[in-house]
Amino acid sequence: MKTIGLIGGMSWESSAVYYDLINKKVRELLGGFHSCKSILLTVDFAKIVTLQHKEDWNTLDKMMIEAAQQLERAGADIVVLCTNTMHLCSPAITKNISIPFLHIAEATGMAILENKIKKVALLGTKFTMEKDFYKGYLTDHFGIEVIIPSDEEREQIHNIIYQELVHGNFKDESRETYKKIIKNLELRGAEGVILGCTEIPLLISDADVDIPTFDITAGKDKFVKKINDLAPKSILGSLSSDALRDRRFEQKEEPKSTAPESVLDNIKSMMNTSPAHDPVSPEPEGSEE
Repeated sequence: MKTIGLIGGMSWESSAVYYDLINKKVRELLGGFHSCKSILLTVDFAKIVTLQHKEDWNTLDKMMIEAAQQLERAGADIVVLCTNTMHLCSPAITKNISIPFLHIAEATGMAILENKIKKVALLGTKFTMEKDFYKGYLTDHFGIEVIIPSDEEREQIHNIIYQELVHGNFKDESRETYKKIIKNLELRGAEGVILGCTEIPLLISDADVDIPTFDITAGKDKFVKKINDLAPKSILGSLSSDALRDRRFEQKEEPKSTAPESVLDNIKSMMNTSPAHDPVSPEPEGSEE
């Protein structure tokens, strides 16, 4: 079984969603007492939030590179970033590791296309909604049109994430605010809505809105398939993890980027066994994804 490296802590609530997802999927496929081999590295979210709101993405790039490289040295075969907003750092990560990195928008895009949807709304931090790392990925790779809420609505969404959701605080009034914003986006032509912050699905579900929602949980099958495909095939081939790392350290040239390109089939081939049957003023200490 290959080992998944998880960069977490942004927030820790969202990291728990990823950990739960990958382990439940492995148990579903293999049964019995099987669980996912993984390494979880968590960061201090207070530092991340402060740097996000200072727009210091160079320092954040360095922190995410260091975290990904730690996971690679620890034996991870693929890196997953357990947050939406910090995918702003994904180009820097892929250029500085020699194991695959899975972009969160990949699985989301596949799930949207499967539903034959061409126009979606995107909710998340202001960083996620306003910058191009998520919207551009969906448009460039899947031809999906992405719309975002108004300026005032984006501010509301962002504040609720950082002031409530990442602290585990889920208010009915905030749920109603999100529902109203999603309805406005639906009236603008959105056929579905991406809950592009891992904490948002803890507040909003399909039952709350009239259009399909997409998030890491909804796209879990494609998310796990992508991990399965990238880890054993794209880079590792027939080599063991140790052999691959030993060979890489002997090379003098820079490791090549391993940005994901294709979508996978299922997690079973990843196993070596058969189945048993983003700005407001940050608070001093904490706070998304």
